[in-house]
Amino acid sequence: MTAKPLIALAMGDPAGISPELTAKLVVQDDIRARSRIVVIGDRRIFDEGARIAGVKPELTMMEQGADVRAAEGETLFVDLGHLDPSDVQQGIASLAGGRFALANYRHALEFGRDSRVDAVCFTPFNKQAMRLARAEYDDEIAFSAEVVGLKTPASEFNVLDRLWNARVTSHIPLKDVAARLSGERIHRALELTDSCMRNAGFARPRIAVAGLNPHAGDGGNFGREEIDVIAPVVAAGQREGIAAEGPFPADTVFLRAKGGAFDAVLTMYHDQGQIAMKLMGFDRGVTLLGGFPFPICTPAHGTAYDIAGQGIASIGASRAALLLAAEMAARRSA
Repeated sequence: MTAKPLIALAMGDPAGISPELTAKLVVQDDIRARSRIVVIGDRRIFDEGARIAGVKPELTMMEQGADVRAAEGETLFVDLGHLDPSDVQQGIASLAGGRFALANYRHALEFGRDSRVDAVCFTPFNKQAMRLARAEYDDEIAFSAEVVGLKTPASEFNVLDRLWNARVTSHIPLKDVAARLSGERIHRALELTDSCMRNAGFARPRIAVAGLNPHAGDGGNFGREEIDVIAPVVAAGQREGIAAEGPFPADTVFLRAKGGAFDAVLTMYHDQGQIAMKLMGFDRGVTLLGGFPFPICTPAHGTAYDIAGQGIASIGASRAALLLAAEMAARRSA
């Protein structure tokens, strides 16, 4: 029997719903059936999250340098012992919270980098807190690449059930998007989308490419990026065997994708796809960092400071993230 993949689960921002989500995740029967989990964080923060969630997980405590692969037990816990719950104010981004989440995530990424785990997941971060702890913090992609030592392209994907959203640009001001849309960047995003989806089990993913301008430029009336930049990349991808089509108007392409015409939509900027995906399934959406040597997944929603400590946080997206990571890790092992 093939061993279940081992997933490092880094605790996210302690002032939001991350502690209770982490505690809820490790007692889910479907997750336990498909993976083993090693939680990375502070046991005191975890226990408070378990109290809020109303669960009593069984944990096997591990030393920081221990061999987690050889350990017995379904749910392991590496206690970094680095945050007292009394130092956490719920619903408030803080330096302490940012340091806590960064340390947990770094530890998980190092596990992945050193092949001590098969995949990495994390419960939601708060970017304000992360930047308080690390002024140069941009996003998870740049930080992950630095820790792992990745030199090849990586990107963020949003996954809702079997529908994927990829993007060419991500966390940049909207005014800078058009200037960043070179043929090379779009082609790289298209290739990475095709590659990551094949690794996730799609034999030949059907990728719709969105335009930048209203109505995909309307034949050049509202901009020429579709004609001069995007369409040539789609044609080049087709010649390379990628099942790409477009560019399509961004305001209707997700309707076609939702209806089953495509497996993914490659959008030109962050909100062009995020709005559509979150409207279709905010409580199930997963963010996948693609291009790394192991899967990295997290729920697509944030820290939900407004409901922290109430025990009502939905586990849907977090469960989907763990299950996607487990599926991808098992496929890679096979």
